[in-house]
Amino acid sequence: MKTDETGDDGSSIKIYHEIMAYRVADILLVSSPYDAFIMEEEGRLSNRIINEYEGLNLSNPPKLTFAFSVTEAFEQLERKQFDLILAMPGLTGMDVYAFGRQVKAQYSQIPFYPMFHNTSDIKQYANANQGGVVNRSYIWGGKAHLLLAIIKNFEDEKNVAFDTQNAKVRVIIMVEDSPYHYSSLLPVLYKHIVIQTQLVMDDSINEEHRILKRKGRPKILLAHDYEQAMALFERYKPYVLSVFTDMRYPINGDKDPHAGRKLLTRIKSEHPDLPVLILSTEENNRNIAEAIEAQFINKESNNRHDQIKSFFVTYLGFGAFVFRMPDNSEIARASNLRAVEKLLPDIPDASVIHHARHNDFSRWLLARNEVNFALSLKPYTIDDFLDASEIKRFLIERIRSRRRDSRQGLVIQFDPEKFDADADFMKIGTGSLGGKARGLAFMSYQLGIEPSLGQKFPDIDITIPQTFVIATDEFNIFVEKNKLAQLLEQDNVPDDTQVVARFLKAELPDRLKINLRAYIQHVHYPIAVRSSSLFEDSHDQPFAGLYKTYMLPNTDTSTEKRLEHLITAVKLVYASTYLKAPRSYARSTMHRTQDEEMAVVLQEITGTRHKNYFYPSISGVAKSYNFYPIAHLKAEEGISYIALGLGKIVVDGGKTLRFCPKYPQFLPQFSMIDDIMENSQKYFYALKMEGLPSPEKFFGIGEDPCVTRLDIADAKDHPAVRVLCSTFNMQDDRIRDRFSDKDFPVLTFANILKYNSFPLADILAEVTALGAGWMGTAVEIEFTVDLPVEGVRSRPRFSLLQIRPMGQYKQNFSVTITQKDIKNAFCHSTLSLGNGEYKDIRDIVYVDPKTFEPNKMPWVAGEINKINAMFNDTGTKYVLIGPGRWGSSERWLGIPVVWNDISNVGCMVETTIESINADFSQGSHFFQNITSLGIPYMTVQDKGNNFIDYDFLSSLESATTTRYLKHIRFDRPVRILVDGTTSQAVIMEGLDENPHCG
Repeated sequence: MKTDETGDDGSSIKIYHEIMAYRVADILLVSSPYDAFIMEEEGRLSNRIINEYEGLNLSNPPKLTFAFSVTEAFEQLERKQFDLILAMPGLTGMDVYAFGRQVKAQYSQIPFYPMFHNTSDIKQYANANQGGVVNRSYIWGGKAHLLLAIIKNFEDEKNVAFDTQNAKVRVIIMVEDSPYHYSSLLPVLYKHIVIQTQLVMDDSINEEHRILKRKGRPKILLAHDYEQAMALFERYKPYVLSVFTDMRYPINGDKDPHAGRKLLTRIKSEHPDLPVLILSTEENNRNIAEAIEAQFINKESNNRHDQIKSFFVTYLGFGAFVFRMPDNSEIARASNLRAVEKLLPDIPDASVIHHARHNDFSRWLLARNEVNFALSLKPYTIDDFLDASEIKRFLIERIRSRRRDSRQGLVIQFDPEKFDADADFMKIGTGSLGGKARGLAFMSYQLGIEPSLGQKFPDIDITIPQTFVIATDEFNIFVEKNKLAQLLEQDNVPDDTQVVARFLKAELPDRLKINLRAYIQHVHYPIAVRSSSLFEDSHDQPFAGLYKTYMLPNTDTSTEKRLEHLITAVKLVYASTYLKAPRSYARSTMHRTQDEEMAVVLQEITGTRHKNYFYPSISGVAKSYNFYPIAHLKAEEGISYIALGLGKIVVDGGKTLRFCPKYPQFLPQFSMIDDIMENSQKYFYALKMEGLPSPEKFFGIGEDPCVTRLDIADAKDHPAVRVLCSTFNMQDDRIRDRFSDKDFPVLTFANILKYNSFPLADILAEVTALGAGWMGTAVEIEFTVDLPVEGVRSRPRFSLLQIRPMGQYKQNFSVTITQKDIKNAFCHSTLSLGNGEYKDIRDIVYVDPKTFEPNKMPWVAGEINKINAMFNDTGTKYVLIGPGRWGSSERWLGIPVVWNDISNVGCMVETTIESINADFSQGSHFFQNITSLGIPYMTVQDKGNNFIDYDFLSSLESATTTRYLKHIRFDRPVRILVDGTTSQAVIMEGLDENPHCG
């Protein structure tokens, strides 16, 4: 069975950080002053080394230390540690070998390489190295390339064992016993390897891959006789890329004129496809090379370097992949994998078979350091396929899969001239990704290296939608260029309408507009333009839902109009940085709006189009921690909220379905038919695909005009509605779990939660557990589900849209609430969040149940805003008490306050009354921001021993009274006790100073 693996880039990148571990840092070069002058003046050694390292993005090039005498050399050796000693002949006081013996006697661990001016110098000392003083001798020809080759070759020898075993790095074995020839050949070989490495690095998708490609270059190992060569081949046989050999060198200590032929004959017997090269000064060896299917180059040829380059390109796959016919005529060239994939369909069958027969595809991949991918292709032969067309399909499928896998979890720098439709995550600019995008990038990376999720759910596509991020540096340039920071410097910051107007009139940087044009030309799916500020989704204050998101159908036939809509949406997301709500929230934290920077996420909207509407089957929020566990549920089992359509209804606090992933059929809100009819979702949000307003009226500070609200009862023909809804038969007064056109649709998600047609509960349990482990804290994850639709999509798709840490209340000390405390309290809750004793609040603002009208929720929110403003700049807080779900966008579920309406609140209480039957708040962005600030939050239900003593409150004199509100100020601070371990809380008058904290 042939292997089908193409490699794991996550582990590859990790191991490539560990290879090439040994690096030459310090070199001692011992020579006469004249030789040193010649080296520096003609070769400019130091500069050449630095330039070479910078060209390969290598840091810390080796440092050269010169010594002009033996005495000075030993002084230097006493002062510091050197990795390598190079010595020239003509040293004052002793010859180079005598110096070498003294060095080895004291510093045996340091390699010693003499560099001679010519071969006659070596012959002069022919018998001087009997004691193994010299590691290897070189001939210095005044070329700085030799020193670079010596360094690289020494590092290769030190690193090759670990790097081949752990990263499958390729090896080139060169067999040459002449110092003159290997001194001239090594720089040439390394030159071509460096050029190839640079080409591959330039085509890398990000800096991590550049490191991978640079460190994974082939290594050159030098042998001087037959035995050394065979020992290297046997040790590194699986990794050998090629063998370069002279013809005449020792076997068993005696010169053998056919040693090269004997070596290659033996190697080819084990590795018949291995490209090999004979380099010889004897032209008659060309026929011998042909007989053993080796290439031949005459070492004395005038174009030797060009011939070596040709061998690298033709036989080792260096450079572009050149498609050729069997007669060697060129058809096309491909510089990278993507180009090969695009060209393959049009390549003649004869060319494809020719390259497949000679393993040219895998050889080219090896040269590009695509080792695992190359090895996965190599076992296949043309006999495994029916015809050339099948080979093409196989290669295209494998290349596409490899390119997709190699990009999984990586942030790729966006290049408008090299748009890659297969890239999952791209970045425009060089600044920060911002909090939201950082979470997306993190999830993408973890999914790339964490196989368990895909293994547990193999029939489901678990993905992160294609994402492009405009980094924060573009925002900074935009603000600075248009002098928008002045808006925050004014005594009275303009209102939201004025801020938006200023931002819309401003011009985006030209570079950003070029990038957005390239993006919109290639992307034709609906786009979510989302905020991703520096402060967003942080561990302490997440700024959840405070900034804007805009949905673009992206369907116009005009590229210019689509670009105009995109630019407008980006400007409006930028503008939301300066709007009132995030400014108010920032004041409640340690952050300043002036320090905020905004990145923008351009993300594919996942879903399916039906007529003029586009939306996912299911959207939701899953939390790994449940603040309000009931019955047998446990807090650590988590809680999830799901809805049909776009996720706006979930994060805005609308009516959704709540369930614990461990017990998906335990639905207390659906216990009776009347409960189901009352509590089930009645409408959903979808994206309008056509009939959009003109660009100048496209956006504002209010609702997104591209998003519309649809009643479920009016969408009975939508596939998602038919799959997810049960139906109510009025005559039988029954709800059936199958859909019927004759009956009334009721959104129960029975097919999912009861019959497990899609394993949503299992996926959410797994994802939240993984997310909490990844982040080291409880997490909240936003997601969508696309169910299969006949003729559109055969596999279900689960998409992760966002991850952020959940706000947690600190429990640094214990609080005990006694029966006496409950008796003395005017408010008691058994479903509370927070921990501690709060003693600095004197003011209570509550919605008067005597005057409250459920249909006047927005008016109540307006009155709260005005009373909240009275606390601005006072440094004091207040308790806010009201019915229903705070911050809900659905007016019949609660009061639709936003953050700037309640920015001075110090404690919140939500109550239940007969006219409002709202579920707990914890699925909304509003709730996330409240909990992250550590504001105690109490739910007072109309059952059990929960209560609010409205009679007591109404008996007190009001400091402020409006139509729906009463504001009471106590003479001394009230006492608020919240026990985080039992979720119990009380509010009572501050009658004494008896502390309850232990």
